[in-house]
This record gives sequence, structure tokens and C-alpha cells, in this order.
Amino acid sequence: MHTTSHAPISWGHSIKDALIAGVVTLILLGPITNLVLNQYDFKFLPERTPLLLNGIYLALLVTVVRFGVSVLAQLPAGNRLLQRLQQKNASDEITVESTSAPSAIKNLRVFGSCLLFALFACFLGWQKVIAVGASSALVLISLFVLFVFGVSLPKPRGQKNAWKIYVPLLFLAGLSLPILLNLTGLLPKVWISNLTLALIYVLLGLGLNIVVGMAGLLDLGFVGFYAVGAYLLALGAQYFDFGFWTALLLVPIVAGTCGALLGFPVLRMHGDYLAIVTLGFGEIIRLVLTNWADVTGGPNGAAAPSPTFFGMEFARRSSNGNTPFHEFFGLSYSGDYKFLFIYVVLFIVVAITLRFFNRLRYMPLGRSWEALREDEIACRSLGINHVTIKLSAFTIGAIAGGIAGVFFATYQGFINPTSFNFFESVLILSIVVLGGMGSMLGVVIAALALTLLPELLRDLADYRILMFGVLMILMMIWRPHGLIRAKRPAFAGGKHD
Repeated sequence: MHTTSHAPISWGHSIKDALIAGVVTLILLGPITNLVLNQYDFKFLPERTPLLLNGIYLALLVTVVRFGVSVLAQLPAGNRLLQRLQQKNASDEITVESTSAPSAIKNLRVFGSCLLFALFACFLGWQKVIAVGASSALVLISLFVLFVFGVSLPKPRGQKNAWKIYVPLLFLAGLSLPILLNLTGLLPKVWISNLTLALIYVLLGLGLNIVVGMAGLLDLGFVGFYAVGAYLLALGAQYFDFGFWTALLLVPIVAGTCGALLGFPVLRMHGDYLAIVTLGFGEIIRLVLTNWADVTGGPNGAAAPSPTFFGMEFARRSSNGNTPFHEFFGLSYSGDYKFLFIYVVLFIVVAITLRFFNRLRYMPLGRSWEALREDEIACRSLGINHVTIKLSAFTIGAIAGGIAGVFFATYQGFINPTSFNFFESVLILSIVVLGGMGSMLGVVIAALALTLLPELLRDLADYRILMFGVLMILMMIWRPHGLIRAKRPAFAGGKHD
């Protein structure tokens, strides 16, 4: 019988490695979580709750985990496992999506996963682990993710594809189910607002994904276009009597023009230099909004009008003498109608954006963006006009950001410059990076997770930034390409049988 020998485990090295990791964790997280400012003095709280975010307990946890990993890495099986993980994560191999329709087994797996998630959410709501509204919101999210998955699939002509039927049905379910849940009291106004905000960040993530994920242009000032859209509605209503629908029609022109103006000065810039210039663009817009108080209202902000439905307002009494929405349809007044209407309109806009951006991937413009991202010199050598390609990326991305700003303003009813700070740009960029640059489905999942998880974990709200940083570190270690790695579109000639 043949046996393989391996080097003995170095327990001393493992203990030393684990202690160093624990001490470093304690030095970094201990002052953040266990020291509390009490007037002019600091108070040390070793038992501060929750224990999972206590620096001392985290240091102990890191020490134990690091010791286990160090011992595992010295075993033959553990060493092979770690090498496979490192090779898989470090691989830069480009994967190409299939040109054929998904198999019945894959469809069943996707539907089954979303169904299990929805049933688990219902169980949590039934057991009162989470609020009923949160449970209903998670069910709607599972349907929306399923809808995005279907939209992002290639649907070649001449092929039988069940998703050509599933996608319209999921779209109708996404429109009607929130209304039914709200009428039955299962989806209160607060969770309609949370879902609306989540879809706004989905729209922002999709816009920045064009610039960063597909064209490879690092943009740290994307929040500037978000502010342009919001203030277009607020200031347009104040000075030009604009309404929600007028601003929604004008914002593609205004925000797209701002995106093109930003693109011209940065045509020859790359990497860090491009990031610095775009960061300055976002800060310039914020400072102008703050200091030009005579026009923008400065730090005091500006009010934004509510949307209307064929001239009908969602207020208890109409300000223009028109019939209010609830009176026209013979309903009792409810403040939920306004937020439900915003959500439905936003859902339609996001669905159209998803379809439009997905089609762009297969068009010459989308392929040119990918060529620019991979290598600009090679892109230009193929005869592609890099000026047009860069400007189109900035313009189309800015349009999505501006539309999101209009919805944010009418949803909030009031805006000021503090809503468009640098942290918002970082959050939007993190959505793209965590989801997977260039992956539409990954960006949507990351946007939903980063906006709704803080609402589900209200007790941990004080540690949101800490959890956000830990999540980024873990993702960069185990999933460096994001939640869902983008695949290169396949371009097959002819029809498939």
C-alpha cells in the first residue's frame, strides 16, 4: 500500500500567524467599536452590543479563523483547495455567453431558487422575524431579479425561447403585485418608499455601469448627473412652472449635454487622472448648488413637485381646482397612492432601461465600448473613433443618472446639496464593482442589496460603514470580478435550429 507523506504541521507558525491577525484586527476595530465619546472623555465599553460588531469579539473570531485557515493550508487537501480557489479567482479568461436558449433544467433551477427565496421571506414574515412589509418587499425583489435575468438573456431570432413569454408575464406581475399587496395591507407606504429608493439606485448603477463597466472609464463624479436631474425638476418647477412629466422629458437632453461637456476635457485622460477630473466635476456641481443660494436655495434646498396622473393630483385637495385622484376614481384618500404611482412609473422606466442597455451590448456601439475598455490603442488601430465612443458612454450614462435624479426629487418632495455628496458617488461605484463590472444582473442585485439591507438591519445602522468596508474586502478576496462576472456577447451568424 502506497502512502504519501507530507511535512508536519507547524503549530507555532499557525499560532503566531493567528495572533498577529487578531492583534491587527483589535487595533483597527477596537477604537471604532469599543470607545465611545462622552463629552470631553472616552468611555471604554468591552461588552458593547451587538457582539458580532464588537471589536474585541471580532478580533477573537479572526484569530480562531486565521488559525484554522493556517492549519488547513498545511494539509494536502486544504492546500489543493486553496490553490483551486486562487486559480479560479485570479483567472482572467474571458467567457462568452451561449447563443442558445437556456435548458429546461437551468430554467427550473433559476425559478426554484427565486421561489425558495420568496417562500423563505414569507416564512420570516409569518413568524414575525421581520415586518410583513419587509417580507412582501423581498418577494417583489425575487420577482424583479427573475425579470432582470430574463431580460439579460440573449434571444436570437429563429430560436424557441420560453423567456420570450416569461419576461412579459414577470413584467405584468411586477406592475400589478405591488398594487394588490398595498390594497391588502401587506405592503405599507414605508416599504413602497424603500423599494422606490432601491430602483433609483438600480437606475444609477446601470448608468455608471455603461461608463465604468462597459467603457472602462473610471468616473467618481457620477453623482453630479444625479444632482442635475433632481434640480432640473425642483428649479424648473420654481422658475418655469415645470411639472414631473416635463422634467422627465427634458432631463435626457440636459443631463446628456452635461455628460458630453464632461467628456470633452477628459478625452486624453486615463486611470487616476480621469478619476480626479470626474471627482472635481461632481464637487463643482455640489459647491455651485450650495453657494449659489439666490437661485438654488443653497443649503436650504428647494421643494420638488409631486407627479400627476392626467392632471389629477394625489393630494387630499387639488391646488389647481382639478379633481384629485382619489375623488375621480371614487376612492377614500390615502397617502400611499402617490408613492405607489411613483414606484409603478419608475418600474416601467427601469424595465425600458434594462431592455435598452441590454440591446446596446450587441450593437456596434456596445462592442466598441468593450474594445475601448480592453485596450484603447488597439481600439483606435481598428478604425474606431475613440472620441465618439467616449462621449457616447458619458452621455448615455449621464441620461440614466439624470432620470434617477428626477425620480429622487419627486419621491423626496425636497432636495438639498447634502444628498449629492462624494459618498453617494462611492456608493454607486461600489454597486458596479460589487455586482460585477459590465454585468447588468450583478449590478441590479448589488444595488438592491446595498440599499435594502440597511433597512432590514436597522439595529445595526450605526455600523453600516464598517459592514460596508468588510463586505468590500471579502468580495475583493473571494470574488474579485464581482457577484456575477460579465460575459462577452456572442455574435453568431445565421439562424439556429
